[in-house]
Amino acid sequence: MTTSNIDNSQRTAAKVAGVAGLLAFVLVVFGNYVLLEPLVIPRNAVDTARNILAHQTQFRFALACFITYDIGGIVLLTSLYVIFAPVNRGLALAGALFRLVFVMLWLVAPLNSLSALRLLSDATYLQVFEPDRLQALARAQIAASFDDYYVGLPFFGLAATVCAWLWFKSGYIPKGLSIFGVIASAWCVLCAFIYLILPTFNKVVNDYIFDSPMAIFELVVSFWLLFKGLQPSRIATAAHRP
Repeated sequence: MTTSNIDNSQRTAAKVAGVAGLLAFVLVVFGNYVLLEPLVIPRNAVDTARNILAHQTQFRFALACFITYDIGGIVLLTSLYVIFAPVNRGLALAGALFRLVFVMLWLVAPLNSLSALRLLSDATYLQVFEPDRLQALARAQIAASFDDYYVGLPFFGLAATVCAWLWFKSGYIPKGLSIFGVIASAWCVLCAFIYLILPTFNKVVNDYIFDSPMAIFELVVSFWLLFKGLQPSRIATAAHRP
């Protein structure tokens, strides 16, 4: 199939992917950095527990943001599959499955946080434990959410790498942006694997640098799809001119 033939389902999927990508980005940033992060005090289980108990609605709202982010992730991977299936069905499916694994692992984070909230509750069956022990266990549950993210990050990076390559092959977005996406996503995969093997790697390369270039790529692509849509491949278009 020539990528100059873009059907209506692909155009609709591109708009849906643009909206889903932007909303997912806003939700995860707002939920993590605005709602959750102010409540979590590094290396201080007692103050973290007090903050969570004092702002339970805020804490639960952050979890709702993360769950909605997961829903957006499923909508996004479905839309991307519709876009890329005519280009290369096998790679489109691989990219969708990689992203699905990340979405499922990210879903564990709200579950860990709800477990932390339960440990800090006044349930009768928990009164056999000392409060400081429960607070430490709750803090450990919240910390486990970061482990879930970094285990899922290689899958997210692989999904983005596959999609960036398909963007490049299809010519649906500018080639330069696609090349940046391939490099940024492959970099994320490399950093994620190194970090899982060498936990001190983030002292050499800041962990924000692991995925920030890839996040910028996905954000720019979301804007492009929403406002520009899919552009036919210039090579394929030229080949079909009389």
